[in-house]
Amino acid sequence: MAAPKMFKVKLIKSPIGAKENHVATVMGLGLKRMGQVREIIDTPSTRGMVNTVRHLVVAVA
Repeated sequence: MAAPKMFKVKLIKSPIGAKENHVATVMGLGLKRMGQVREIIDTPSTRGMVNTVRHLVVAVA
């Protein structure tokens, strides 16, 4: 079986003051600190989570 596709996400802005569901989405992605990079599996659900908080995170190559 092939390894799942992965991509990295970096938290670039603080979720303080953001909507409650955006804060929960950032935590769901496993990001806790500014500048933290996390490698996540590329699925439609995780892409949707990243799209929801696209103003707080950036995809890292």
